[in-house]
Order: sequence, then C-alpha cells, then structure tokens
Amino acid sequence: MSHEPRPRTVVGCTLLVIALGAVASACSSDDDPLSARPYDATDQISFNAPDGDGRKADPDKPLQVTAEDGDRITDVTAMDGTGRYLAGELAADGSRWHSTEPLAAGAHYTVRVSTEDDDGAPGRRVLAFDTGKPTTKKRLAVEFGPDAGEYGVGQPVTAKLDQPVKDPAQRAVVERGLKVTSSPSVEGGWHWVDDKELHYRPKDYWPAHATVRVRSNLDGIKISDRLWGGPAKELKLTIGDRVIAVTDAASHSLTVFKNNEEIKQIPVTTGKPGFETRNGVKVVLGKEYFVRMRGTTVGIAEGSSDSYDLPVYYATRVTWSGEYVHAAPWSVGSQGYENVSHGCTGMSTSNAEWFFDNIRPGDVVQVVNSNGNTMETFGNGFGDWNVDWTKWTTGSALTGGKQETNRQTARLSPAAV
Repeated sequence: MSHEPRPRTVVGCTLLVIALGAVASACSSDDDPLSARPYDATDQISFNAPDGDGRKADPDKPLQVTAEDGDRITDVTAMDGTGRYLAGELAADGSRWHSTEPLAAGAHYTVRVSTEDDDGAPGRRVLAFDTGKPTTKKRLAVEFGPDAGEYGVGQPVTAKLDQPVKDPAQRAVVERGLKVTSSPSVEGGWHWVDDKELHYRPKDYWPAHATVRVRSNLDGIKISDRLWGGPAKELKLTIGDRVIAVTDAASHSLTVFKNNEEIKQIPVTTGKPGFETRNGVKVVLGKEYFVRMRGTTVGIAEGSSDSYDLPVYYATRVTWSGEYVHAAPWSVGSQGYENVSHGCTGMSTSNAEWFFDNIRPGDVVQVVNSNGNTMETFGNGFGDWNVDWTKWTTGSALTGGKQETNRQTARLSPAAV
C-alpha cells in the first residue's frame, strides 16, 4: 500500500528555509561592525616621526603613536628592514603607544597600527620612516664563540666585546641585543664575566642533538651617548650526544655515560696530596695527541722530587692551566688503587686512546670526592656549571642582581701529570 506525500511536510520545510534566510539576513556582515573591512585610520593616528617628507627620525627619541578623535589603538607592530622588532608599551585606554627600547640608527621602519572606533569597527594605518645615522663613529664590536661546529652538551656560548661596558643600564641594552635560540627550546641566560665578556648557558645542559643559533641585534642601537652597536657575525652550533664523564677520586675510577647510559668504566689515578685534582664540572676544551709536560710550568723546581719532563699522548684538556685526562703508562700499577698524579687524570694508553676518540669539545668531565678546590668558574676554562642557576641569573643585567664571579687569570700550560 503506497502513501502520498504529506503537503504540510513540504510547507514546513519551505517555512524553515524562509526562517533560516531571515536569520542569515539579520546576521549579515552589513550589520556587524567587527566583520567589516578595516577602515583607513590615517586621520585618527599620529606619530612623532617624519612621514614621507624626506626627513629622518632621531634614533635617540622613542617612537610614539597617538590615537585621536575617540579612536583607540589595539595593536602596534614596528619592524626594521632586517626583521628586528621594536618592543613597546600600549596605554591601558588605547590612547597611545611608545617604544620601550632604542630605535636603530640608519634603519628603515614599517609600523602597522590597528585601531577601533566607538562602535568597535576596526581601522588600520601603516607608517614608514627612516632613522638618522649615529651621532658618533664609535661602534661596539661583538665576537661570539666558540667557532661554529659540533660540541658537547656542556658548551657555553661566549660574547666578547671590544670595549668595556660598565654601566648597568648600558649592559642591559647590550644584553637585550644578544640573542640565543635553540631547537628544541630551553631556558637559558647571559652572565657578565667582566666588563668585556659574557657567557650564555642553559639552566641545565643543552639537549642532545640540539641546534643553537647566536646573533646580535645591536647594529645601529644606541648604547650610550658615545657608543653605538656595530655588526656581528652570527654563530651556529650543533650539539652532539649527551656525553658525561664522572671521575671519582675516592674510588679511582672514571665512568663515561652516553645519553644517560653507562658505556665504559676506566681505572684511573688523580692528584696526590698537595696536587689534588679540582672538584666540580669542567668542559672539554680540546684534544692534543701529543703534549710535553714539564713540572716547571706549574712552579715545581727542576731537580726536586716532584719535578718531571714527560711526553704525554692522547691528552684531553679540561683547564687552561694544564689539567688533562691523558695516557699515563708510568702509573698503571696505581690506577684504580691510589692517587699519584700532579693533578691530571691518568689512565692506560689504550683507555686514553678510547677516551680521546669518544670525547669532543664541550663534553662534560666532572670530578667528585677529591680533596682539591672546586673548579674556577671563569678564567681557567669553563667552570660555568659550578654556579647554581639562581646565582647565575644574578650575573644578568636584565634579570637583576649584583653579580659575583671568581674569575681568575690562568696561563696556558701543558703542566700537570
């Protein structure tokens, strides 16, 4: 038995379509100010820089953007020709915006301003201007280190300045312009070693296989009345496996961990009484297949019972003053049992060769349970990791605090065995 369509059902559908059309008409973009195309807010926005009349803005003055005729500013983006953004602050009522860091000298800026009127309709204005050249020819040069390449997870980044910067406010300008990014991203910070050098390290070691990029945004930025930032060469580092060697001076053993797994344990000897090996975290500085070590280079008088003059192979340097992990075939009988060296970590030739082949600059060598002093923070290699994170941040001009460093000057020496 067949059924004919119900007329009222068709009518209901028709009414529904009409009703939906009415709703759509009521919500059309013509009646919604937020969906309208942005209006030209040129007449509602003013700023304190020359606008297309050939004059150049003074880089010594902050950029100011002001809303007029009841409009309010909702967002400002200012960027120079190198892609460098200008930080700024927007008033709570949207009436004005001003830059909070120096403009670059000799730069071209594009400023995009978003506004809204009393009805909430969006407006836009794009501004463009150039800044004048620095008023002084004195420029601050920055050299980043180490050289580009692959390093271990403990490698700090260094920034060496060609002129001293002492004033805290000027240091803040410099530090703000030095950028370090890593992939994957990690928390890190700069620490002023002295007036001409900064170190950057993460809160913890770099992640294995990370990529680290370092650049300066100081070019053309005013640091003081007589000093402006100059150009700097960018730096790229790649990080290898997480390799950490732990030397236990009490058990006379060195254990190597790779990506958190123990891969080798080596019997060693460390510094004897009076020549104790430094405790703490050190970073591999380099590797030398052959080094001639003499006691006179560390103040041991020639002819004394402690004097020495020895050829040393497979030497991995961890301090500039002459501490190495190296082959010591003359002390094999003591390795694993007692400490008889003049401060270095000695092992058999075959073990030293293995260590030499499986370690790279930037890898971590940590000494525990020695009676020696703690590794110097600065000046004798990289003892940066012996400073806890809270204290490290006090050495930043941005995160605040009075820095405390124990920088010491150490001469390059192939000294201790």
